[in-house]
Amino acid sequence: MVEVTALTDEVQEKVAKYLDRARREDGDINALIELNPGAEQAAKEVEKKIDSGKGGRLAGYVVAVKSNINVMGLRATCASKTLENYVSPYDATVIQRIKKEDGIILGMTNMDEFACGSSGETSYFGETQNPRAKGRIPGGSSSGSAVAVAAGFCDVALGSDTGGSIRNPASHCGVVGFKPSYGRVSRYGLIDLAMSLEQIGPFANNVRDAALLLEVIAGHDPKEGTTIKDQFQGYTDNLSADLDGWKIGFAREFEEFTEPAIVRVIKRGLDRLSSNGAEVVEIALPNLDKALPTYYLTVFVEFFSATRKYDGRRYGYKIEDVCGREVLRRIMLGRYISQKEYSGRYYKKALQFRSLIKRELLHALEAVDVIAGPTVPKLPHMLGEKIEDPLVMYGYDVLTVPTNLAGIPAGVVNVGRIKGVPVGMQIQGRPLDEQKVLNAMHALEKD
Repeated sequence: MVEVTALTDEVQEKVAKYLDRARREDGDINALIELNPGAEQAAKEVEKKIDSGKGGRLAGYVVAVKSNINVMGLRATCASKTLENYVSPYDATVIQRIKKEDGIILGMTNMDEFACGSSGETSYFGETQNPRAKGRIPGGSSSGSAVAVAAGFCDVALGSDTGGSIRNPASHCGVVGFKPSYGRVSRYGLIDLAMSLEQIGPFANNVRDAALLLEVIAGHDPKEGTTIKDQFQGYTDNLSADLDGWKIGFAREFEEFTEPAIVRVIKRGLDRLSSNGAEVVEIALPNLDKALPTYYLTVFVEFFSATRKYDGRRYGYKIEDVCGREVLRRIMLGRYISQKEYSGRYYKKALQFRSLIKRELLHALEAVDVIAGPTVPKLPHMLGEKIEDPLVMYGYDVLTVPTNLAGIPAGVVNVGRIKGVPVGMQIQGRPLDEQKVLNAMHALEKD
């Protein structure tokens, strides 16, 4: 595969290469739902800016976008029959910021339908292949964005992460993925799965590019009430692999949930962090086993509420009439749990456990700089493999959902392979401390 880096080629030539590669190769991979017909014209305009010395921070970068983020003039389908013909009438805040810094939108990427899935197999537009582990799932729900980066269709991509939807496919596809702190990035223009959990974040082939894209999209947005008015320095300017004096936490509970072969790869990654000056210390997360049911009970209720607008009257189709099996399951469970007589038994208890898990993680982070461990507890299964029990599929998320429940930042970087299958290490940090997470990821990458 020919490498196409962000600024080495003339912008128009590079965009043409990416578009040509996507058209030739994506038929077998299915990472993209729609290419941007305006990409080449945008490249021409960006090249003029660069030539005049006025190019923005993303000048020359080509960006793929998950199909649940609004890009004006392109379809935000959520990989569903419900919204298959919905054309976005506006740009999400993150897209406005990318365009302002002269990033070029390649197109919209495939995903699990309405972000309901951890494998990339539930899309109305068909499953997505993993180009770095042929025949296996790429992970989800931001499958297409991870694959677009891994397959060399773009420089960077945007995904959304509700309980691991960026980090899971980043690990399976051997790329960098990052979920920011809740409130760090505007959610305006995101068609979300669960509003109290989900954040938009970047994919890239290296930590520096991920940090740059995060730097561009982060910051307060007066149009979106969950964003935080917090001053932060440029992530790329402060990127460092020096971990001298750091303490890295590793929870013994991680090993209870994770396949031994993956644990061995992760421990080699911990050794690499140690070689950069860090001390690895053991921490305890005794309620880690409660995170998965807490997360899914919360998601079911919030997703049911969010989908009530898809009634087929204003646009699209009524969701229950055309959705896939996993989407319908979540709607039905959310409707059941939301009933007054059951909310105390399920949803309110989930909120109580959410507070407990958040306190536990924040307490652990008081004693260490970051927490490092596996991202997913098992290797990705083969495409087409029948998994009838949804709890087995939900099990992919056991190590990633606590991050969302606590609202903290977390990133994934590849640390090895098992029989050719990529394995990513997850780094979690304190709220709004994206820089430390990025620096630990950078140290792993630079070792």
